[in-house]
Parts: sequence; C-alpha cells; structure tokens
Amino acid sequence: MPRITVLLAEDHTIVREGLRTLLEAEGDIQVVGEAETGRQAVELARRLRPAVVVMDIAMPVLNGLEATRQILKFVPGARVLVLSAHGDDAYVEQVTALGAAGYLLKQTSAHILARAVREVQSGNTFFSPSIARRLHKDYEKPSDRVELAKKGGRLSSREVEVLQLVAEGEANKGIAAELGISVKTVEKHRQRLMEKLNIHDTAGLTRYAITAGIIESSVQLTVV
Repeated sequence: MPRITVLLAEDHTIVREGLRTLLEAEGDIQVVGEAETGRQAVELARRLRPAVVVMDIAMPVLNGLEATRQILKFVPGARVLVLSAHGDDAYVEQVTALGAAGYLLKQTSAHILARAVREVQSGNTFFSPSIARRLHKDYEKPSDRVELAKKGGRLSSREVEVLQLVAEGEANKGIAAELGISVKTVEKHRQRLMEKLNIHDTAGLTRYAITAGIIESSVQLTVV
C-alpha cells in the first residue's frame, strides 16, 4: 500500500527533525521533503507534489499563510495541515478561508498529528479540539487582527511577499534579488502597499505586518 507523502515546512531544524522522526515512525507516512522558508515550501510542493503539507505559520521570507495560498494554487491536489504555536481565532479563520484542511497546535501529541495527516489526506478536515469547539461558535466582536486581515485581503500575492520582506528589514535591493524583480518594481509595490493600507512609512508597514500575523513580533525589534 502506498505511503502518504508529506512535506514539512518548519523553520526550526530541531522541530523539523522531530516531526520527521515522529511521522516516519508510522508505517504509512513518508516525509519526502523539508522546507526552512515559506518560499522553499512552495518550490518543493510544486516539484514533489506531496499529498499533505504540514505548515508552520511563522515562516521566514514568505509566511505560512501566503505559502499556503500559493501551494493550493499551484498544487491543488495537496492538502495543507497547519501546525502552529498560535491558536488565536484570526490565524484559524485566515487559513481556513485560504482552504487549509486542518489546524493543529504544537502541543499536539504525535498520535494526533499522524491521525490528522491521515484524515486530511482522505479528504476530511481536522482541528485541535479547542479550535474545533471555537469554530462552531459565533464571535460577538472580530479581533483587530481579523479586521486587519480583511483590509489586507485587497493585497495581491506579490504585495504580501513584498510586505513581509519589508517588515523583516530587507532593503529594496535585497527584496528585488529575493523576488527576481527590479528595484523599480519593488518601489512601485511599496507605494501601492502604502496607498492600499493608508500607511505612509516603513515602521507603519512593519506594525501592520505584525498585527495582521504576517510576521511574528519577535522578527522585527528595531522599528520605532
């Protein structure tokens, strides 16, 4: 019987190695690739065509949310299972809206993780119990992050990529090299970002990226 092929997208090596060991201890699961950045996850997913992508949200270069969107666009047969330390409603709502098949907290046991992989590969959805309970409730007031996510929904995929790199402290030249575009094009994207979000400086873009969950607050500590 063919094993379930899995791509791991996690920027911490020790966590990624632990996930590989746990999953491959299951006889029916095979880890076919590992990604340290969101961009690498997209590239590997396109090349390897895994059945399931286990995706962390807080990924460098390209965050897990945007990586999920691109993977599901380019590899529609793949099932994305988010495994994150963040369990707040905004993250869950964003990934489910993008089409992720499940969302697990990192406190999850190895047994539950393996079960989740099997479930999403079979076409089902799977969520950590605490998240599943919240999904069945109506929220009285959306969080600030949800409201910002709606505002950011007007951004194109490329603009989200530029926004993350700006927030991570990359200069225009570095962004251009990373994305394979000209510096002039980067400048145009930055200008559109500021216009769409009504934000007029780099510090403001960085604060937006943190609040919207595009990067973690620990990524950029020098903005004032």
